[in-house]
Amino acid sequence: MSEHQALRLHVPEPSGRPGCTTDFSYLHLSEAGAVRRPPVDTTHFDTADLAYLMVRVLDRDGQAVGPWAPQLPTAQMRKGLRTMMKTRIFDARMVIAQRQRKISFYMQALGEEAIATAQAMALEPGDMCFPTYRQQGLLLGRDEVSMVELMCQLMSNERDPIKGRQLPVMYSFKKAGFFSISGNLATQFIQAVGWAMASAIKGDTRIASGWIGDGATAEADFHTALTFAHVYRAPVVLNVVNNQWAISTFQAIAGGEATTFAARGVGCGIASLRVDGNDFLAVYAASQWATQRARQNLGPTLIEWVTYRAGAHSTSDDPSKYRPADDWERFPLGDPIERLKKHLIGLGAWSEGEHQQVQLELEAEVAAAQKEAESHGTLLDGHIPSPATMFDDVYAEMPEHLRRQRQELGI
Repeated sequence: MSEHQALRLHVPEPSGRPGCTTDFSYLHLSEAGAVRRPPVDTTHFDTADLAYLMVRVLDRDGQAVGPWAPQLPTAQMRKGLRTMMKTRIFDARMVIAQRQRKISFYMQALGEEAIATAQAMALEPGDMCFPTYRQQGLLLGRDEVSMVELMCQLMSNERDPIKGRQLPVMYSFKKAGFFSISGNLATQFIQAVGWAMASAIKGDTRIASGWIGDGATAEADFHTALTFAHVYRAPVVLNVVNNQWAISTFQAIAGGEATTFAARGVGCGIASLRVDGNDFLAVYAASQWATQRARQNLGPTLIEWVTYRAGAHSTSDDPSKYRPADDWERFPLGDPIERLKKHLIGLGAWSEGEHQQVQLELEAEVAAAQKEAESHGTLLDGHIPSPATMFDDVYAEMPEHLRRQRQELGI
């Protein structure tokens, strides 16, 4: 008989199941303003504690406190609040459109609006984002991006700029620094590092921003991206959006139990931060810190954004099957829109009345864009790109075998 105890495999369990109350104590929050802000030229060694603490700026009273509080003009904060509100309204209407069978599929950013919106303000024209499917805030805050064009892509109609070749929400906007979204999870992370390396090789001044979810960090491309980013000091911001859930799997399954995703960056020799992703000012401050490091040739930064996926993973998902229904209301980091709104009201730069008025204005703006987009067709009426377009934009000159295939199809 062996003298050793029998080995047991540990399988992480979520902190809440349907019908139960979630215990959010696993998040290990820091008080607003309590976390130090190191100089931009710090080493990864000097961020080890920051990978376990949490950078926060807005306190319970809506005050901006501590060393990370950014000097952000009121006009910029107002714009950020409007963009978050627009993103939420856009998402809500598109979910309804999917239920009406006008589009086939949709993924909303409910509860996560601050992350993309605030980081967009820290980036510059020419920088390239390699997003996942929940960073529509990167686009909705850009004047050069048309909501009509976004909706036409969702509807795969005759005005779809991608001609029906991508799933809905898989946008592609080179002019806005928004690389084509990849449906294969984690591939965009290594692509962001490669693009940043190319920028450095060319002696350019543009940086990259890559995005990944907590679940996809379990993919091999995540680790490959960290290795290349560290070894070649790529000018890239590596964003890990920890919204606590993959499609139905708690973040602990991807390795978030008893540690943090930010800690993986430190272990790979990359300066890393763990940040309150529902705090607009903290997101902006951390993004600015990371982009400055990249622009000054100081290498990559990994940021874990702690947030919560308030809605379903997609319109094909029912989260009530695997998590408590009231988690969003009980999440300790709150609603990013309400938090920035409270801050602006405290500054005298916003009011409840203005908030209601802006809500109505944005709802009308989104509704008008939807009406125009639907005039070019939806899935309901079959006004979709001609099958003949599958042969376009592939070769400068169509090869003979494709000409024959097109003729055989009679299109």
